[in-house]
Amino acid sequence: EPKNYDEFAMFFDKVCEDYHHGGGKVHTTNWSLSGVEGLPEDGQLDLQKIGLTDELSMRVRVGRNLTAFPLPGLMTKADRINFENTMLKAFDVLKANPDYGGNVFSMTPTADWKEVTGQDENPNLITPEKYQELVDAHVMFKDMAADPYLASAGIASDWPCGRGCYQSSDGGFIIWFGEEDQLRIMCMAKGFKLNDVFDRLHTALDSVESINGIEFATSGKYGYVTSCPSNLGTGMRASVHVKVPNLTADGTEMQAKAAAKPLGLSVRGVGGEHTPIGADGTIDLSPSNRLFITEAEIITKLYNGIKLLKEKEDAAAK
Repeated sequence: EPKNYDEFAMFFDKVCEDYHHGGGKVHTTNWSLSGVEGLPEDGQLDLQKIGLTDELSMRVRVGRNLTAFPLPGLMTKADRINFENTMLKAFDVLKANPDYGGNVFSMTPTADWKEVTGQDENPNLITPEKYQELVDAHVMFKDMAADPYLASAGIASDWPCGRGCYQSSDGGFIIWFGEEDQLRIMCMAKGFKLNDVFDRLHTALDSVESINGIEFATSGKYGYVTSCPSNLGTGMRASVHVKVPNLTADGTEMQAKAAAKPLGLSVRGVGGEHTPIGADGTIDLSPSNRLFITEAEIITKLYNGIKLLKEKEDAAAK
């Protein structure tokens, strides 16, 4: 249950304080860039200003869960389908907004949908072929039932009931529902200004939570509640795909990781965790912290981290 982080604080405090180096802090949420340390004077996190000339793949995502339902590991099949049905109101609002539009793609079988909702048809059901197409396009998440960790935690139970995604008309805004967290909400774009994806995500989150019956679960100490304690707080991961051919000249990300870690940055392969880097030296780079740091600080830290990593990349060429 979302409230368990506070109810069982005697246990969770020890785990979270150790992992996140809390030191007794209380998490605060703040999307305003005003006054953030390291922010450029004009407030624009424009990567062209630090010498990058090729557009980057930029992505910001957050994990969210609703107060009205248990966390995914404890949800029943009925919970999962009722949750999906609840979110259709939010998706309808987004689809009616010309800035978003888009479609919902559901994997919940019609028989299960009818059993729980009483409706004869799942209006958004897709075929297995469409599902694979969306997976291949990196729009939809992969089969969770095949993940032993998610399966053992109960998060993958009842697959594929209550699973699917919403995608905006321009493809740059996606909401996964029924994954590790009930919602994974993300904005992505090719470009240079990190503000673009950051601001769009903030606006979309406000739109979704303004809908009656949709309230994101929070903890008094840990901010937004997530299934995994590592994502507590902001639930945010802000990342870019950036080329560092000199730091990856040996064909691995080891030198890039060594350079990034002191900067508070994590390095992944271009397909996410446990995937290879790009053949041209492209890595996925993001700030490591989620908790006891604000959203505005995370995106600014990414900007300054890219700047410092570029300096190390340039030095490695000499």
